[in-house]
Amino acid sequence: MSSIDRSQSVGGTRTYEVRTYGCQMNVHDSERLSGLLEDAGYVRAPEGSDGEADVVVFNTCAVRENADNKLYGNLGHLAPKKASRPGMQIAVGGCLAQKDRDTIVKRAPWVDVVFGTHNIGKLPVLLERARVQEEAQVEIAESLEEFPSTLPTRRESAYAAWVSISVGCNNTCTFCIVPALRGKEKDRRPGDILAEIEALVGEGVSEITLLGQNVNAYGSDIGDREAFSKLLRACGGIDGLERVRFTSPHPRDFTDDVIAAMAETPNVMPQLHMPLQSGSDPVLKAMRRSYRQERFLGIIEKVRTAIPHAAISTDIIVGFPGETEEDFEQTLHVVREARFAQAFTFQYSKRPGTPAAEMDGQIPKKVVQERYERLVALQEEISWEENKKQVGRVLELMVAEGEGRKDDTTHRLSGRAPDNRLVHFTKPDQEVRPGDVVTVEITYAAPHHLLAEGAVLDVRRTRAGDAWEKRNAEKTGKSAQPAGVLLGLPKIGVPEPLPVATGGCGLD
Repeated sequence: MSSIDRSQSVGGTRTYEVRTYGCQMNVHDSERLSGLLEDAGYVRAPEGSDGEADVVVFNTCAVRENADNKLYGNLGHLAPKKASRPGMQIAVGGCLAQKDRDTIVKRAPWVDVVFGTHNIGKLPVLLERARVQEEAQVEIAESLEEFPSTLPTRRESAYAAWVSISVGCNNTCTFCIVPALRGKEKDRRPGDILAEIEALVGEGVSEITLLGQNVNAYGSDIGDREAFSKLLRACGGIDGLERVRFTSPHPRDFTDDVIAAMAETPNVMPQLHMPLQSGSDPVLKAMRRSYRQERFLGIIEKVRTAIPHAAISTDIIVGFPGETEEDFEQTLHVVREARFAQAFTFQYSKRPGTPAAEMDGQIPKKVVQERYERLVALQEEISWEENKKQVGRVLELMVAEGEGRKDDTTHRLSGRAPDNRLVHFTKPDQEVRPGDVVTVEITYAAPHHLLAEGAVLDVRRTRAGDAWEKRNAEKTGKSAQPAGVLLGLPKIGVPEPLPVATGGCGLD
């Protein structure tokens, strides 16, 4: 079939679908990919199209051991659809594409485009080139071609937004392949970051999350060790910006000036995600983490002193090579001392290409599973106890979209407290939109959410709510129902529309 036939067989406006795997970096990159495609004239396919779009883009993750199996399984599912639909194209990008390169086309020759983490801006050009030349285009840049924030963006939320302040990572953690795939840290200029935030606020956004592979190392590339704390304070001066969050920091770079900026800047939220990984000094050394248990607990103590109501979450890896029972007990000790509001726990899995994958002392699966279950049970107990302390507190919630899966049947709405705890509250008589702010009293605590079962004490309509209403009215031509966009830190795995934030890609 000629290239002319291929393009004519599609007819009309071409649709696209982006499938995202992995961390907050991938989620934000997917917003860029969507923006690039729409800028090039593509239209987003309806929800649930399941591979029926004219272009299907996989934005991949290489963190988990079975990442490639998941990708090739999904590519295999699309192969017959592509064979029956001339003009359909499939593109694979992200960390796994950066790592596997030519392997993808060899294993799945029906893929049209393979692009890496450094050249996502080339996607529309590569798709067109593949269509004209009728052969797969594999283009992997070895270094960043342009900072992602200069690219068009299709923001998933009208009221909350990611703002990337850096890309890449200078750490050499033995379990993490991310630095090899995303490169050394590159920082944006502070003025460019603040200009983007001000533009977002002008569009109605009221909450931003500063995003970096090692977010509080910001400044290392521009020669200012206090650049991150200065950036937090500068965010405090932006009118209309109500909530500022950031992810993911590294204990090595978490300095006192950052704690002071968090405590003294009213719109920086009392929430901290601080990856622990292990409580054992020998394991931390083997992981090539540049802090030890005493340093980590010291940070937690300083944060709690400066910000008493701060909710602190973490990432923990169980079963790292060489981990003994005594090492694991040290992790449990830190969990008891730190009293995390939430912990994202992972069973160690080999990442091909990382030093840890070749280490002696790989732990049997049965042992890892048993330790993992003990850790989860302990953290569940602590999370519940910490949530019970919230009962009786009066909190301001930013109304969220799509976070309460039972809201329709319980006649409730859901929102996020300043510390990012999820709260389900009684639906008030007056209209409340995502992005608006309500005041409620907490009446019940579960391990992973809170309830406010009484009447809403106050409703504050916001510019963010106006922005949500305007976007949905433009999309449907009438008042729309929530489309399922979430706030916060993303999960590992296939994200929901905009995933709740956990520890990042590479488990910083």
